[in-house]
Amino acid sequence: MTPTGAGRPRHSGASVDGAAEVGAVGGGGSEAVGPGAVEVVEFTDPACPWAWGSEPAFRRLRALTAGRVRWRRVFGILFDEDDDPAPDPAAETAWYSRYITAIARHTRAPYAHRLRWVAATSRPASLAAKAAERQGATAAERVLRRLRETTFVLGTPADTAERVLDALAGLDGVDVGRLGAEMGEPSVVAAVRRDHAEARAPVPEARAFHAPGPHGTGVKKTDDGVRYALPTLVFSGPGGRVAAPGWRSMAEYTAALRTVAPHHLWDAPLAGPEEALAEHRSLTGPDLSLLTGGATPPPSAVRVDTAGGPLWLHPDEAATHPALTVPELKTPRP
Repeated sequence: MTPTGAGRPRHSGASVDGAAEVGAVGGGGSEAVGPGAVEVVEFTDPACPWAWGSEPAFRRLRALTAGRVRWRRVFGILFDEDDDPAPDPAAETAWYSRYITAIARHTRAPYAHRLRWVAATSRPASLAAKAAERQGATAAERVLRRLRETTFVLGTPADTAERVLDALAGLDGVDVGRLGAEMGEPSVVAAVRRDHAEARAPVPEARAFHAPGPHGTGVKKTDDGVRYALPTLVFSGPGGRVAAPGWRSMAEYTAALRTVAPHHLWDAPLAGPEEALAEHRSLTGPDLSLLTGGATPPPSAVRVDTAGGPLWLHPDEAATHPALTVPELKTPRP
């Protein structure tokens, strides 16, 4: 496997390895403030394959912490607008496709039959995901999930504002017109700019992190310093602060929660398959395993086949999903 952190050497910091306030999503929002509050800060990027593979664990964590934790998402901008273009885009796409495949085999996440191009920038998708937070936690989750799927299910990364809005067209529970108008608002642009800076100022616990496996360090080098490995969760509470960088197990995440908030009982019942599909609208095999404890999709789910296994969609999600509505993106069932 290509070492974690390898990406485009030509990019500045683009190695591969945040109507609530902008930045606060899921996990209980304003309920978790004040003395003894617990916060989880998620450093991520819509185009990061390790973050895509971590989605099932993060969904389970949000269920465990719902109403008791402030969960804040920070977009690290894996690929930026001022990065140098690839001298050979076809060769870069082939290399990056192999890299995604290697990561997916580790995380068991779906991956596209064919990657059409490497994202020129993840900033438009990050702006859209940040703007979606203004419409509430449900809209924020649905927007970010669909934007991740443009790369890892469709193979057509949403790396321009036009591609972002095309991918989100008709998405249930989201005012896409409003989102498109707000993507460029100064407050949203400033929020993403702050995210970029925060992702490049890792806390000491992340800098000191070392663990076995393909995601064994807490920071990645950039041209002008370091940034968090993506994804990273930083847990803070009365018991202190713990950084959990990279692709980690549920046992590691729950241990971090128990460290920063030892007096809480971090537990939640598993969901049934139909309940999980109704809440999340899009499920992978690892999602089913962690959220429901099984592997059987609900009967109502619509199947989309990828090179890394099926994706299961809620019928309302399937009605507008590009994998099923854009003819050139449809792939035949095996």
